[in-house]
Amino acid sequence: MIAIAPTGVRVGCRVIRDGDEGHLLPEEARSIPARQPAMRRASGAARWIAHGLLTELGANGVAIPRAPVGAPVWPDGITGSLAHDDDMAVAAVAPIGHISSLGIDVEPAQPLPDDIFALVAIPADRTDAADRHLAGRILFAAKEAVYKAVYPLDREVLGYEDITVDLNSGQAKTKTGRKVRLAYCDAPRVVVLAFVEAR
Repeated sequence: MIAIAPTGVRVGCRVIRDGDEGHLLPEEARSIPARQPAMRRASGAARWIAHGLLTELGANGVAIPRAPVGAPVWPDGITGSLAHDDDMAVAAVAPIGHISSLGIDVEPAQPLPDDIFALVAIPADRTDAADRHLAGRILFAAKEAVYKAVYPLDREVLGYEDITVDLNSGQAKTKTGRKVRLAYCDAPRVVVLAFVEAR
């Protein structure tokens, strides 16, 4: 998965394990209202990855609390993103510089159900370059990752119809005109990394 990341972006993944909620630092644990053990385990796994990536950037032992809007709060000068499905957690971090914002999403490598595809896809989306069985799932993950990347910059709530994805060129655009680059892999999980380059 590291191969999908542009220069300067650190990415990691791991299988969620029993006890991963124990990786939450006290400030993180207080900020995550979920009482369901599975949700706290997944949050702990994703933050455990992110803590390691942040240490590589010289930010050791820094908490990544959850903001009231649900997004992780990163240290000054750092952008990042967390995601998980039922089994896998992923994280991406980068110093703010030529990359101004990141978003990441992970999904099972399975076809997207038709009813969800109908909600996600718009006629302008382009997915010809993707595996046809997984194109819908990659599209879904791409729009989730794009939203995570642009929300901290624009503070605007976007629906799936507000994001146009072109997997052929590895780009996306929002209704606000924000341009986002995309990179993805589809095995063993669908992982999409969205990143906004500094202008």
